[in-house]
Amino acid sequence: MTPGFDYNPDMTMTLLAASLVPAMMQGEPTSPYLLEIHQPGIVAAPAGLTDTATGRTVSVDEIAKAARGVRFVLVGEQHNTPAHHAMQAAVIEALVKDGREVTEGFEMFTFDNQKSLAGWTQGRWTEEEFITKANWETQWGFPFAAYRPIFEAVRTHKLPMVALNVPRTWVRQISRNGVDAMLPETKARVPKLDLSHKGHRMVFDSLMGGHAGDSMNNIYAAQVLWDEGMAINARREMDLRRANPKAVMVIVAGIGHVMHHAGINLRITQGTGEPTISVVCVEPEAPSEVARSLGHYVYRPAPGG
Repeated sequence: MTPGFDYNPDMTMTLLAASLVPAMMQGEPTSPYLLEIHQPGIVAAPAGLTDTATGRTVSVDEIAKAARGVRFVLVGEQHNTPAHHAMQAAVIEALVKDGREVTEGFEMFTFDNQKSLAGWTQGRWTEEEFITKANWETQWGFPFAAYRPIFEAVRTHKLPMVALNVPRTWVRQISRNGVDAMLPETKARVPKLDLSHKGHRMVFDSLMGGHAGDSMNNIYAAQVLWDEGMAINARREMDLRRANPKAVMVIVAGIGHVMHHAGINLRITQGTGEPTISVVCVEPEAPSEVARSLGHYVYRPAPGG
């Protein structure tokens, strides 16, 4: 079984904590990169940025142009991959250059930690102070240096930062005991979990190495809570900016929350009726061809990049 796609310090959630690799189960390809969920077709994805609709190599400026009129741009990462975080920063810079007023949304911080972020944007803290005051080591734990380009872009342009994630105790509770064990404070923030989206379950099963089955239902419900909670927090923040046509949120999160428009982006669209744009960053060793549905754009660093 291929472990999943995200970080959580609780041992129950370590199933969601390893790199993505192609997997085979009973002769069926289960690579998450090759799932054709909502759009048929496979496209070559060489090093660089690929527009999956056309197969063309494009620039971040073209992404910014495509995002005109779109309020949510998601850039999915492999955690602790410097080239991916450099691409996330480049997308932010391109949107700022295009005249957008960017808000930066982070999977890395839980929303109850929001008060710990403003000092960085305002230039009041050194990097060392920010790492301490924002509780980086306990909130995320991956080396800050890999993520530095994102935070430098935030600070340079004085961009507001939003903590999107839900408390890990919420995720842990459901992963262990199921949806019926949702805490009252969880229900108040995330009143309903839609577990019926077949495409999202296909992504989850594939990331788990094949057909995960009923034994993984609680873990799956926890993943839906993760995605739904972050989407709700992103929507709430952008509702405050609805009157501003230049407003856009760039969401940085693990690719399992972004790929195939089946994670945070799906839940944003369900809640707003709005389209989103997704950039999925893959590792150099990922399949050289990917499903067109993987994301609007796919970024592959050059080997060794």
